[in-house]
Amino acid sequence: MWYKHKESTMPTIFIFFGFRFMFYANDHEPIHIHVIKGNIKAKFGISPVVLIENNGLKPSELKMVEAIIEENQEIIAEHWNQFFNQNGK
Repeated sequence: MWYKHKESTMPTIFIFFGFRFMFYANDHEPIHIHVIKGNIKAKFGISPVVLIENNGLKPSELKMVEAIIEENQEIIAEHWNQFFNQNGK
């Protein structure tokens, strides 16, 4: 579920296998995605898909999450741009 309201501090784009793919309402460029599940989290750049930070994801989880991000790069960028009113800038 993706929250379109700027009041939301953690807009969620989607959830796969219990991993929440989101960004913060006050986030910064370049476009990136935070992935959270319980107490573990990671941060990935999306163009190219690259791990920026890992706090507890196992190698197999990182591989799966990276594949999900690669498959959804356009969707992530579209939601980021729509949320921040950039319209693809």
